Amino acid sequence: MSISSSAPWLKYYSEKTPAHLEYPQKTIYQMVKAAADQYPKNIAYEFMGKKTTFSQFMQNIDLVAKAYLAMGISKGDRVTICMPNCPQALCSFYALNRIGAVSNMIHPLSAAGEIKFYLNFSHSKAILTLDQFYAKIAPVMPELDAPDTKLILAKIADELLPHLAVGYTLTAGRKYPQPPKKGNYIWWSEFIHTGKKRDLPLPEFFGKAGDGASILYSGGTTGTTKGILLSNMNFNACGLQTIAASGFAPINGMKMLSVMPIFHGFGLGIGIHTALIGGATCILVPQFSVKTYADLLIKKRPNIIPGVPTLFEALLRAEKLENADLSCLKGVFSGGDSLSIELKKKVDEFLKAHNASVQIRQGYGLTECVTASCLTPKDYNRVGSIGVPFPDTYYKIVKPGTTEELDANMEGEICVSGPSVMMEYVDNAEETAHTLQRHHDSRIWMHSGDLGKMDEDGFVYFSQRIKRMIITSGYNVYPGQLENIIDGHEKVLLSCVIGVKDPYKIQKVKAFVVLRPGYEPSEAVKQEILEYCRGHIAKYAMPYDIEFRPELPKTLVGKVAYRVLEEEEAERQAKEEQK
Repeated sequence: MSISSSAPWLKYYSEKTPAHLEYPQKTIYQMVKAAADQYPKNIAYEFMGKKTTFSQFMQNIDLVAKAYLAMGISKGDRVTICMPNCPQALCSFYALNRIGAVSNMIHPLSAAGEIKFYLNFSHSKAILTLDQFYAKIAPVMPELDAPDTKLILAKIADELLPHLAVGYTLTAGRKYPQPPKKGNYIWWSEFIHTGKKRDLPLPEFFGKAGDGASILYSGGTTGTTKGILLSNMNFNACGLQTIAASGFAPINGMKMLSVMPIFHGFGLGIGIHTALIGGATCILVPQFSVKTYADLLIKKRPNIIPGVPTLFEALLRAEKLENADLSCLKGVFSGGDSLSIELKKKVDEFLKAHNASVQIRQGYGLTECVTASCLTPKDYNRVGSIGVPFPDTYYKIVKPGTTEELDANMEGEICVSGPSVMMEYVDNAEETAHTLQRHHDSRIWMHSGDLGKMDEDGFVYFSQRIKRMIITSGYNVYPGQLENIIDGHEKVLLSCVIGVKDPYKIQKVKAFVVLRPGYEPSEAVKQEILEYCRGHIAKYAMPYDIEFRPELPKTLVGKVAYRVLEEEEAERQAKEEQK
């Protein structure tokens, strides 16, 4: 019997984590409404000090839904949300679902050309963004395939308490050029007013659990941008499974620090939807910085923090947290990128030193299944493991390029099956067929494009993306393994390893290192780290050089952008060859 069919991981579930869950046949709007009906006076979200109850939130959603109807948006239409974590974005996400439309989630810091691509790709009939991004987006609007696409502009100040709104307008609000008084756009306030004035009836039918709810974006398994269509059931299943797997349900009344961006599966699926359907409060963070992060932890005392490893690395650098009491924390979850063994150790030590009774729990997932689908059990951490599958979710390891399941502890491609697995890649049947495959067990399995293994007990171990491999002198070198070793040095905070073109070895290994606070880059420190590496790394995989950086480049979701470092090195080499 295969590991995936016998599900040995179930014996490691806590008493609060059932093997199977009930999944209501509801839309994402209906799930949040059910929470609002149960906890009307709970705070649904807090934004820069302003609190909104679940009851008020549902009223706001209905107002926004009527505004979209008045604009001509109806069932099946797509609308792009190009926003940070703020109330207008949340209300739009659920309001569009209320009327059967599909949200298209993109990052507001995307380049103008990228925004044009996303709007055309999704056939969006409207885009919601902030006034500060008008100058970037307005010029591409007439160039769209559908030039009648509507542009809605919101202001951060509109959602602030009055005294803060004035201050914001006079300070941060002045940093950006204001849109012209007459332009091809509609202000959010006018948009809402039109909806109230026309007062169109909201649809009586909410839609089906299997209907598409939102499009998110990912590089997929081939590195090119793909739109991922996720259903109501995908989001709801992910939320219910996450609450169950956390082991501390119920979460109503708890506070989630929603710092991960809303355009990302982790931020939207867990930071927002999981919290809301559980009756918890989302503390919305529109812009991340180490300073604001530290302030929020001290002042708001959240109970749950989901984040990527670089967010937890920031914890270790936050001076304000030196004497902070973090006993409020009940769950600290890392996902979105690989958490090195050493970074976990450092964060756990930090949490313990600041009165937190919890350790950081690593999870794993992909946007193709909303976000997390695997999590370290509450009381059973295994060094290097990303945990065990969620309830009703199955993992198997297959020989890359096949559907052949491998035995325990053998490395291969990670495959996932369960109710959170995506509907499809939008308008890309070939890549959908490549990623979603029916195996001999009749289940549909999502081929992740990630390397990993599973032990006899069902604990999963992530190695890295299949494509992220360095081949040097004929040997396969996995950057993630080297980073884990380098991060183990007492003076290292964070590292990234890449392959650099070499005429003799094909590629050679180079490491980029950020030192821990209190240590300065020097040749002596470099040699000390290289000497440490020689004791832990095979000769063929040794870095030929270490370059110190004050920080490493990050992707829009906070992952270390190793491709940026690869491109920088390629450019540097090209210039040297031209000399």
